[in-house]
Amino acid sequence: MAEKRILLCLAHMSGAEMKYVQEAFDTNWVVPLGPNVTGFEKDLEAFVGQQKHVVALSSGTAAVHLALVACGVKAGDEVIVQSFTFCASSHPVTYLGAKPVFVDSERDTWNMSPELLEEAIKDRIAKTGHKPKAIIPVYLYGMPARIDEIMAIANRYDIPVIEDAAEGFGSRYDGRVVGTFGRYGVLSFNGNKMITTSGGGALICPDGESYNRVMYFATQARESYPYYQHTEVGYNYRMSNICAGIGRGQMTVLDAHISHHRHIAQLYREAFKDFDGIEFHDNPDSRTESNFWLNTITLASDLKVKGQEDVYKAVVKGAVGGAAGVVHQASTVHTDCEPNNNVEAMRIYLDKAGIESRPLWKPMHKQPVYHDASAYVNGVSEELFHCGLCLPSGPMVTDDDVAKVICTIKEAVY
Repeated sequence: MAEKRILLCLAHMSGAEMKYVQEAFDTNWVVPLGPNVTGFEKDLEAFVGQQKHVVALSSGTAAVHLALVACGVKAGDEVIVQSFTFCASSHPVTYLGAKPVFVDSERDTWNMSPELLEEAIKDRIAKTGHKPKAIIPVYLYGMPARIDEIMAIANRYDIPVIEDAAEGFGSRYDGRVVGTFGRYGVLSFNGNKMITTSGGGALICPDGESYNRVMYFATQARESYPYYQHTEVGYNYRMSNICAGIGRGQMTVLDAHISHHRHIAQLYREAFKDFDGIEFHDNPDSRTESNFWLNTITLASDLKVKGQEDVYKAVVKGAVGGAAGVVHQASTVHTDCEPNNNVEAMRIYLDKAGIESRPLWKPMHKQPVYHDASAYVNGVSEELFHCGLCLPSGPMVTDDDVAKVICTIKEAVY
């Protein structure tokens, strides 16, 4: 029997999902509407609180897209986006013909810097005569941003905030669930998130009126005629009743999943607290409660890792780690911004031991697709990308798995 491979974050089915999925089959509700969809939305509303309304959608990316549409973003507009993030935070801006303006991170949470945010707003107004149409902070790896400071700046300039909480479901700031501070909040239920619907997402809306508006766009923007009449462009973004059934079952284990991720964080925290050259990324203060969706470490540049003299000597073939779908074959070994040699050596060493790890997100302002985008940077996200690594953290990761990860990391250092 092949040895178990320890993955970063893999969905775990509790068994409760089958009840709702079976009901969908039994009643033939297999389309993007039905009792599971409305039930899942109500479950989410109960969890996030704050009298919010939630629309269940096909993906977190769709939620970002519809939030931008609901905020009135049009072609040519500018939207401020956190640079240190996955591309799903910024790509929907370009779907609308708008322009992302990237803002770098502050060091404590690794999320959008409030100081740079205000600098960017002032500079964009001075240069274009218009303020940005929206601001998208991200809760990187589940860590809450300084959302109180971000909201104060956004309110001062009357710019709507779209919180990308795709990685932060269940995280809290000042006791309040993230995704509920701004005008809209984005959730993801991809197969590697805190809970899953196999694929899917949701948009947290401030009131019933905005919920109806988002729902209208999510269901092809149909007018109330007995035939198909459209005055605006809509999208096919609704979640199916089957996927929502999985989500309803997953909601019964959400608290357990969050507790498990935090338990794993504690194991990593203790393991590396006195280990020279490796630092665990932790909550910066008592107001911040990460779900620790992915636990992350940084490696000092002078930390020596076995095999680091041999990395970056051959072009990578195919996808690395948990990447899915078709990837374009790279033509060069190096890019102008890449993890340090010791970080890549650690990733390879872990991989050979059957442990998946992954570099931090490469900043969007360093991505070739955005080479012409405006960016307000301080070097924080680039520095973290050079030295950071994500470790196995999901509900399928056991204490023994974590012990193996820790032992292998320490073994790799010399």
